[in-house]
Amino acid sequence: MVSLQEDRQEEAVCPICQEHLKEAVSTDCKHLFCRVCLAQHMEKALASGALCCPLCRKPYSERVLGEGYICHKHQKRFQRFCEKSKCLLCVECLESPEHQSHSEPTIENAISHYKERLTRRFRKLRKDIGELQRLKAQEEEKLQALQVDCRNHKLEAELVSQHQNKGQLDIIPQQQLEDTSAEEARILELSKAIAQISLLVADLESTAKELDANTLTTASDLLKRYEPSLFSSRMYRLIT
Repeated sequence: MVSLQEDRQEEAVCPICQEHLKEAVSTDCKHLFCRVCLAQHMEKALASGALCCPLCRKPYSERVLGEGYICHKHQKRFQRFCEKSKCLLCVECLESPEHQSHSEPTIENAISHYKERLTRRFRKLRKDIGELQRLKAQEEEKLQALQVDCRNHKLEAELVSQHQNKGQLDIIPQQQLEDTSAEEARILELSKAIAQISLLVADLESTAKELDANTLTTASDLLKRYEPSLFSSRMYRLIT
């Protein structure tokens, strides 16, 4: 049974972005906001020195964002994402010497950046899948033609006398059988590539859709594991 609180979250609109709540969080005064919207508001509010509810102006704690948004070491809200160390940083983490020379965008900017990269990547891979499917269809037509030729030669060989053109009739079918095996192997390779890239597209798309502060590291690792150069070389090998 759905609780009244869940009903409220499903129907409510975030007062900041004016859209349906996404990852709803409640302030101490029980007002609901999107987690990202409230995090952005926090950053601006803390800069002015007052952390108050955007609606009623009552004070609230940074901890309302949830455990994944609070630095366990310093008990401060995460504000930045270190792209080299692949970790979230609070204001005190930023003062650490190990992060001084690293690129550290705000969490909101990092989410936007990685979401854009993930989207570009899976859209490009969808085009690659389309090209591979086109090639597979062509290879299947070639295979079908070869199989027809093999059957025709087999029928012809059965009708011709055992001593007439025996050598010639044996050579042609053997070559066609080798060509047929090669086509079958290529079709299998294309099918495997299509299946693997389709799984990757689903993974990239899902990660982009659900991306938040807690999944930034996952997004970074995913993009690094599947560098475009790796797929470009594989695509070139498959289409040539």
